[in-house]
Amino acid sequence: MNQTAVSDAISPSIQLSRFVAESRWEDVPAEVRHAARRAILNFFAVAISAARTPSLDIAVRTYARFSAGPQASLAGRPDRVDVLSAAALNAMAANVFDFDDTHHPTIIHPSSPIAPVLFALAETRPMSGQELLHAFVLGVEVACRIGNAISPEHYARGWHITSTCGVFGAGLAAAKTLGLDARQNVHALGIAAVQAGGLVEALGTGAKSVSVGNAARNGLLSAFLAADGFDGPALPLEGERGFLRVVGDSPRLTAMTERLGDSWELLNNAYKPYPCGVVLNPVIDACLELSSDPRIQDGGWGSISRIELTGHPLLRQRTDRPDINSGRQSQVCAQHAVAVALVRGRAGLAEFSDEAVADPVLRTLGARLVFTDDAAMSVDAVKVHVEFNDGATLQREVTAPRGSLARPLEDDAIEQKLRDLVRYAGVDVDAGRLIDSVWSLETAGDAALPMRLAATRK
Repeated sequence: MNQTAVSDAISPSIQLSRFVAESRWEDVPAEVRHAARRAILNFFAVAISAARTPSLDIAVRTYARFSAGPQASLAGRPDRVDVLSAAALNAMAANVFDFDDTHHPTIIHPSSPIAPVLFALAETRPMSGQELLHAFVLGVEVACRIGNAISPEHYARGWHITSTCGVFGAGLAAAKTLGLDARQNVHALGIAAVQAGGLVEALGTGAKSVSVGNAARNGLLSAFLAADGFDGPALPLEGERGFLRVVGDSPRLTAMTERLGDSWELLNNAYKPYPCGVVLNPVIDACLELSSDPRIQDGGWGSISRIELTGHPLLRQRTDRPDINSGRQSQVCAQHAVAVALVRGRAGLAEFSDEAVADPVLRTLGARLVFTDDAAMSVDAVKVHVEFNDGATLQREVTAPRGSLARPLEDDAIEQKLRDLVRYAGVDVDAGRLIDSVWSLETAGDAALPMRLAATRK
């Protein structure tokens, strides 16, 4: 174990805090550094894609009324707001379309609450690209290791894990750039713990974005308060009434510290090819394959009598939503995902829009969907069985969808995702320059350059 790791005899809260305070960039392997740039590239893609949506318009208008000044930029927009508001609003934008990165197995979307904090700070104080990347890697490590300690029961109980665990990653990422020591980091964890929140019940609504924004804002605020002398509990994570024991059943404390500094959670991060809940990725893969079958092409889907999805129970629990009425709800709706992939043979942002949801053809076909649970199946797997009026059947099985850890998006695919989403958003952003600035971030003297390139002038 390298020198930044500490004894297992020390409490997890203290161990994580010391690890962040003592970590050196030289300790971060090259593959993790590269993974950090991939994650940030994907962050800008998804944040820009939602920057001009009605949800962000409302949020920017509301936050701007209370902004302390034009300190920091918003991706895809000309607005400038204070640092805390910029962290919140860029985090909200990154998560609106559910197109952000996904950590396995926790299903945390780590970049959304963490990257915006660091870019907001970079616009207000000197910071090199290397410093930003280092803090980002550590923030992801903290958020995902805390998530590992309470997964899957935490999410299953209804907590929105990106928000609840993201606040800790945001807090200690900010703490690293502010130069906090281990004692102050423990306080930052404690201050973050009392601000952690977010409910799965809010999926498909604007309220979900609020908790993701709060994770960024509250994490940054926690670091600021700790830097100024605010204190918190000695054991904020594992204490008798600490975060883990309150929101989890039997937290696995060793998950936070085992091989700390040797094993990196950022390498367990995946990137979505479709703007929807990650459990729908294998479903869409299978249905896109089926859409090219002669029985389904050219209107053949009209003779489908029944569609059966066999998958992990989480697929049904999170996506069985037969009566949706908005594009945001369609991101977590299997009925819509199946129908739009079969009928249109595509699964981009236009296919998960209000317009697509209102299509009566898709509603009619989606109503023919049924679920079968199989707890032995991976959440990355699905069987799609299609029956026709004449008794004929088709079936596709996916065991590792595109974008999963087993079939990851390549660098050029993430670059193309950014170009496509900039074009979809219709904003004045030079995608090529932004891409180059992210790939060269490790050697950049000014970490704020990518955010300035992502902001628009009008």
